[in-house]
Amino acid sequence: MPEHLYFPTLLRMIDERSAAFRAAVAAAPSLDADVPSCPGWTLYDLANHLSEGDRFWGYIVLNTEPGDERPSKDGLAAPREREALITWLADSTEQLLTALREAGPDRGCWAWWEPLASPHTVAAVARRRVPESLIHTYDAQLASGTPQELPTTEAGDAIEEFLATVCTGTVPWPGEPATMDYHAAEAGSWRQTVDAAGSRFTRLTAAEAAESKPTAAIYGTASEMALLMYMRVPAGSLRMEGDADLLQQLQDWG
Repeated sequence: MPEHLYFPTLLRMIDERSAAFRAAVAAAPSLDADVPSCPGWTLYDLANHLSEGDRFWGYIVLNTEPGDERPSKDGLAAPREREALITWLADSTEQLLTALREAGPDRGCWAWWEPLASPHTVAAVARRRVPESLIHTYDAQLASGTPQELPTTEAGDAIEEFLATVCTGTVPWPGEPATMDYHAAEAGSWRQTVDAAGSRFTRLTAAEAAESKPTAAIYGTASEMALLMYMRVPAGSLRMEGDADLLQQLQDWG
């Protein structure tokens, strides 16, 4: 479904996942706790990163046009005291949501991705911020010792958004043409194709998924698949068929 058609749902997802992130920060033993899934980062670093992103993109959707120079993130550092940090996080999310609502889903803006499957629009920015909040909430919970499975709806959308925004592009694939199928039990199936033209994806119907013969295929829950795409869980924790090296090659290719 095009992003602008479920724009209010995207805003709700951002709000809910951001609240879950703040709860994880509030429950953590210390803001200096290490984040195992983000080597070298403390929980404070993670919180600063997420709030910086919210404020940065809130500015972008109101003040830039497609093709503009990348804006600066200077001056967005979060406070280091826990109560003030949680307030800062809530305010950061509200700034983002207010900007998204004011700009509206169809407005064009700057973005770092190729505008092939994900356009340079406010709706696409909102969709990009959902997995940012989703995955980093998992990171914060991990730092707190209480990691939780990702919500199915958000995880399913994060899989497709990742394929559309991160994995769709025109940089030539350096190897032989290949296809990777991703099967998320509760959310559906997708195929990523890589060749000299770059990388692209399609959503597979149940019949296509059953009959497909890709180079490799991987199976898991929506939560597992989204965490795999963001390299939060190892590929070996999910069932794979076909060329076991392809996924690692795709991750190394970036």
